[in-house]
Amino acid sequence: MQTLIHYFLHFGFPLVIAVIFFEKEWKKAYLVLLATMLVDVDHLVANPIFQANRCSIHFHPLHTYYAMLVYVALLFFRKPFNIIGIGLLFHMLTDSIDCLMMSVS
Repeated sequence: MQTLIHYFLHFGFPLVIAVIFFEKEWKKAYLVLLATMLVDVDHLVANPIFQANRCSIHFHPLHTYYAMLVYVALLFFRKPFNIIGIGLLFHMLTDSIDCLMMSVS
């Protein structure tokens, strides 16, 4: 169930965000939100690259609190930077929820 929730939050819920908040340009907004998944490129510098039950928050460089401050700053710029900020922060929220689910199980 955790995997289903995780991937829905990464791919399904951004569609909801795009349709509700960017209804005139929802397709472009959704593509930008999906493109923010590229933040996971920082997983490639980890050793091992994938480890089950590893919390990515504050482990990978682009998933740190310092990086999140930059993502918050993006909210104050014009499109598409504010959409990128939304996508990155929602990605961090999704990964945080995943970490919480790992700690409970």
